[in-house]
Amino acid sequence: MKQSLELKFGQRLTMTPQLQQAIRLLQLSAVELQEEIQQALDENPLLEEQDDGVNDNDTHNDMGAEPSPPAESNTETAESEPDSLPETDIQISDDAIASESDDAIASDSMTDVEWEEFDLPYAPIKYNDEETGFEIDARNSAPTTLRDHLLWQMHMTPFSETDRKIAQVIIDSVDDDGYLTSSDEEIKKMLEDEVEVDAEEILATLHQIQNFDPPGVCARDLRECLLQQLRQLENHSNIADIAKMLVSDHLRLLGNRDYSQLKRLLKTDTDQLQLAIQLVRSLNPRPGSVIQPQQTKYVTPDIIVKKIKNVWHAELNGDALQPLGINKTYKSMIRRGDNSTDNKYIQDHLQEARWFIKSLRNRNETLLKVARVIVERQSDFFEHGEEAMKPMVLSDVAETLEMHESTISRATTQKYLLSPRGVLELKFFFSSHVNTADGGTCSSTAIRSLIKKLVETEPPTKPISDSKIALLLDKQGIRVARRTVAKYREHMNIPPSNQRKALS
Repeated sequence: MKQSLELKFGQRLTMTPQLQQAIRLLQLSAVELQEEIQQALDENPLLEEQDDGVNDNDTHNDMGAEPSPPAESNTETAESEPDSLPETDIQISDDAIASESDDAIASDSMTDVEWEEFDLPYAPIKYNDEETGFEIDARNSAPTTLRDHLLWQMHMTPFSETDRKIAQVIIDSVDDDGYLTSSDEEIKKMLEDEVEVDAEEILATLHQIQNFDPPGVCARDLRECLLQQLRQLENHSNIADIAKMLVSDHLRLLGNRDYSQLKRLLKTDTDQLQLAIQLVRSLNPRPGSVIQPQQTKYVTPDIIVKKIKNVWHAELNGDALQPLGINKTYKSMIRRGDNSTDNKYIQDHLQEARWFIKSLRNRNETLLKVARVIVERQSDFFEHGEEAMKPMVLSDVAETLEMHESTISRATTQKYLLSPRGVLELKFFFSSHVNTADGGTCSSTAIRSLIKKLVETEPPTKPISDSKIALLLDKQGIRVARRTVAKYREHMNIPPSNQRKALS
């Protein structure tokens, strides 16, 4: 093959480090963004957190943007132009890159610190307060698992050395729901290297552990779990006896809601059967979930929606914004023409700090633009609820703002909105559409809301089927198939009609 030199012209998208940083900040949630900002503050000495309300003109000039004007206190002025945004001359790259990054406005300044609060007399913090129930040791301590809880009870129980080893193996075989996952033969095999035991010893130790907290723990199946809880209730009434028979002998009929067959087999009336069923439903089929630690997920809303003079407005959450600036002391140490290592270090970090602040402002402006379009299109939802939700997809917002769909996707993922309807993810407002009889469209979110409303108002003794729901929706001009109704119903965790049937 002959070698040759050729000159070609072409276009390609270049992901610069600055563009990568802007995209990464855009897709972060509010909580993740705070961690990113704190990491940048720790690593870059030229970047500093400004005091609330401070307008650093030097910082704005460094970025090539005018200082943000102070917010007007007049509500009427703010309402007259709700969608106006201050102009900015920030340009990251060419048009192709701008479709991915979309420049943004500066973050709103936070309110001034009320220094008078620090003049209040000192009051010591009260720990283990009876009203709040706060414990200082619980803040940094490791969460207690079900295994830890059972082992603690085992050590408090006067077991023999052999029984303690058996109990240890049994507790290690309990899953997160509280059920025993190993058979007697498997437990015996796991103990054969340490001690020789028989089936009776294993069973006796198992019964002892089944009396531990939480009630129903260490059961081998659902029937045994529910019976353990009924025995520990110490309820010797006729209703409790019927409940025990329901669980021990007729659990399958109870699951199928065959109430007529249950009344005949148990020889009881409707009132007593209903009370017994209520008692069974009050039990916990997953006793281990009471002890298992749950990871708390904190959500900080990025957008706040308010109604001002019958118009819905979206604004950035000032509490989620952290004003940043350039450290003037380090900046003043830069000397032009100096190629020393120290001077180069300060110059590099100064440029990184400027780009970080620009990317942060790009994120805020893009997020605010997207939120305002969403609030404008879904204003009926804030007025009337989910039934008034309009169909909307990412391309609708992208066309309105002349942005790329991937930018809209990043700006709405893990971003939350605080409104009178609650805290909602921006992704919640996007849904597919279904054609109506008059040629229009209806949002799938609105259809799910209608299905939920129909199920809530159905007769308890005769729930409506998916076909009936589809027929009722068709009378309202919404044409959906039965399988579509079933899909939406399952999405809302609503059981089928045969499982929704009640006794009375």
